[in-house]
Amino acid sequence: MIRTTILGATGYVGAELLRLIAAHGDLEVAQLCGDSESGRPVSAVFPHLALAYRDHEVVRWDPAMLAGCDLVFAALPHGASQRLAPDILASGTRFVDLGAEFRLDSSHDYARWYGEPHSAPDLLDAFVYGIPELHRSAIAGAQAVAAAGCFPTAAILALAPLVAAGLIDPATIVVDAASGVTGAGKAPRAETHFDTVDENFAAYGLLSHRHTAEMDMALGGPVLFTPHLAPMNRGILATCYATACGDGDPLAILADAYADERFVHVSETPPSTKWVMGSNGAHVTARRCERTGRILAIAAIDNLGKGAAGQMIQCANIMFGLDEAAGLSTIGVWP
Repeated sequence: MIRTTILGATGYVGAELLRLIAAHGDLEVAQLCGDSESGRPVSAVFPHLALAYRDHEVVRWDPAMLAGCDLVFAALPHGASQRLAPDILASGTRFVDLGAEFRLDSSHDYARWYGEPHSAPDLLDAFVYGIPELHRSAIAGAQAVAAAGCFPTAAILALAPLVAAGLIDPATIVVDAASGVTGAGKAPRAETHFDTVDENFAAYGLLSHRHTAEMDMALGGPVLFTPHLAPMNRGILATCYATACGDGDPLAILADAYADERFVHVSETPPSTKWVMGSNGAHVTARRCERTGRILAIAAIDNLGKGAAGQMIQCANIMFGLDEAAGLSTIGVWP
């Protein structure tokens, strides 16, 4: 068994990691780390996990734990991973990080989008950017993977094959994407309060959302990205537009690119977030608009699944040479 430590185990992504690991035949939880809930049993923090984790308790992280660990998953608040990464990498332990600190190619881009200097720029090259469908071979040989952000995962899956085929002009990409409220994290805030979110739909992060940097990096931007908060718990629907600059059927290009991918479903039917809820799946579609000369591409994922915990486990499976789908479902929970 692969002994796994989860950092940030008491957040939404941590809970999803625990749910998925419970069904994984090769991963077992060694330590669950979380400062705010330290000393509490998992059954008290997450009653829905009580039957799977009867004897597990949340503890504070100590680098000494690395001695009995094969894999670290980190789902921590912004900025925390760069403080912990040196110890983890020095130990030789495999590391899948959901933080943004090691996703971008340069410390300059990080400082520009995150408003602070990177504290461990010398470690950027140690991480592979993690969307398995696009970076599988690099992930397989990596010690450390920076799992992609949730919004970028949806947009990049919808658009990357079209960019690679020369069908769209990357400088004209516009992404409008709506996310469920869990994407904002577990900590309560006024803008994610039930009374604010219920029966409401709002744009935020205009021109400045940090996930734009990943889209620029992966798609050759600049990308104009506008996120929206939708009144639902989970899910992302990314609706993407770009000017066509080549011939070809965008739907056929996507179908060919993902023909052998177990977690990507290409269909003419416009996707719905409900279809992927609770799964590691991504549903995508695309159209050419002859009237405007533009390409439309749409992707739906679960922000906690393919956009976070599911993708992290998919990356880990590849790193350890396991069945890539181990512990992961292609089937959404419906209704």
